[in-house]
Amino acid sequence: MIALGLVVVLLTPALIRAEDDLILKARAMIDAVNREDYPAAARDFDGTMTKLFGPEKIALLWKQLSNQVGAFKRRTADRTDAQGEYRFVFVTCEFEKATLDARVVFDKAGKIAGLQFVPSLPPAKYEPPAYADPAKFEETEVTVGSAPWALPGTLTRPIGTGPFPGLVLVHGSGPNDRDETLGPQKPFKDLAWGLASRGIAVLRYEKRTRIHGAQMAADPKFLFLTVKEETIDDAVEAVRLLQRTDKIEPKRVFILGHSLGGMLVPRIAKAATEASGFISLAGLALPFPDTYLRQVKYLLALDGELSDEDKKQIEAVRADVDKIRTAKESDRGSGVKWLGATPAYWLDLRGYDPAEAARVIDRPMLFLQGQRDYQVVAENLDHWKKALEGRPGVEFKLFPKLNHLFMEGQGIPQPGEYTAKHGSVAEEVVAEIAVFILKKR
Repeated sequence: MIALGLVVVLLTPALIRAEDDLILKARAMIDAVNREDYPAAARDFDGTMTKLFGPEKIALLWKQLSNQVGAFKRRTADRTDAQGEYRFVFVTCEFEKATLDARVVFDKAGKIAGLQFVPSLPPAKYEPPAYADPAKFEETEVTVGSAPWALPGTLTRPIGTGPFPGLVLVHGSGPNDRDETLGPQKPFKDLAWGLASRGIAVLRYEKRTRIHGAQMAADPKFLFLTVKEETIDDAVEAVRLLQRTDKIEPKRVFILGHSLGGMLVPRIAKAATEASGFISLAGLALPFPDTYLRQVKYLLALDGELSDEDKKQIEAVRADVDKIRTAKESDRGSGVKWLGATPAYWLDLRGYDPAEAARVIDRPMLFLQGQRDYQVVAENLDHWKKALEGRPGVEFKLFPKLNHLFMEGQGIPQPGEYTAKHGSVAEEVVAEIAVFILKKR
C-alpha cells in the first residue's frame, strides 16, 4: 500500500482551494496510474512524496495492489473532506475483487502530500444531537460584515417573544465553515441547536479565509495577514449584528472562541468592548509555534516509531519554529512563509501571552477543556488557571473523556476518531455554557 503522510495539523492560517480542482487532480492521478503513465501520476506530488514514491515506486506498488485485488475496472464516485490545512479527496475505485477508496491528501498548495487505498465504506453522516429540540428554535440566514468581506451566517434563535441572550461562535484555525465541519462532525451546529433549545440565540458564520480565500490570496496586502483580519474583525462585526437583531437582548451578547478563537479571546474582548462575557473552548494558552511542533511530533509517533523521513519532517518544522522565534521587525514585509504564514503573522503574535492578556478583562469568562485533546493539551487550561484563578466571574472546567471537538472518545487520542464515526458535542458542555450565560443578568 502507498503510505499516508501527516494529515492533521493545528493552527495554520491556510487559504482554501477550490475543491473541484482537487477532485480533478485526484481523478487524473488515478487515471494516469491505470494507463501506466507513472511520471504523470506523480506530477502533483509534494517534495516528500516525490522522494518516497517516485514513478518507479508507484509502478511497483500499483502492481502489488493489482495482485491483491485484481485489475482496475473503473472510478465510480468521489467525495471530499478536510482536516486542518489538509484537503482529502476520496476516489472510489472498483477492482475485480474489491472496491477501494483512493484517499488522496492535498496540502495547502494543492500538492499531493499523501495517498492510501482503504476499504470503501459509506461515509459517516452528521446527525443532530439528541439534546437539540428543533421545535424550540428557528434559523434564518444573515450576513456578517459588509463588502468586500461580507460573510454568510446562520442565526439560530429560540421561538418566543424574547428578548434572548445571544452568543457568537468564533472558529478555530483554518478556513472553517459556519459549523466547523470536520468529516461528519459539526460542533458549531451542535452548540447552536443545543443552546437555542435552552433559550440562547446563537450566531455562526463562514470564516473569511473560507469564503474569500481566493480574493485574499490574490491581494498582495494579505501576504501580511494577521489574526486581526483572519478572525478578530469579523467576530466584532458578528457581535454588533447580534446586538441590533430583533428579540436579542443587546446587553447580554457573549462570545465563544474555539481553539485559535479561544486563544484570541483576550484580543477579541479588547476589540469587542460591548460583549458581555467570553467562553474559551480548548483555547491555546501556550506558545503557538511550539504547540505546532509538539503536535507534529505526537502524530508522527502514533505508529510507535519515527522513520528517517519522520525525523526530517520534525526537523523541518523545528527549523521554522526557530525562524519564528528569531524573526526581526525588518522581516515583516517578507513574503516567505514559516509554518504556512508570513513573518507578519508571527510578529503580530510575538509577546502575546493569552492568559496574561486575559488578566485585564473585567467581564465574566468560562474556560472549558477536554482531557483527551491532543491538539490543545490540558496543560493549556492550567496556564489559564495560573493567571486567572481566584478572579471573580472566571470559571474553569476539565472534561476527562472529551477531545478537541468536545466529543467523547476512548483510547489513545488520534485523528481517525474525528472522521471514522459521527459524534456530538457532549451535552454536559452545552449545559455548562448555558448555565454560564443564563445566570449573567
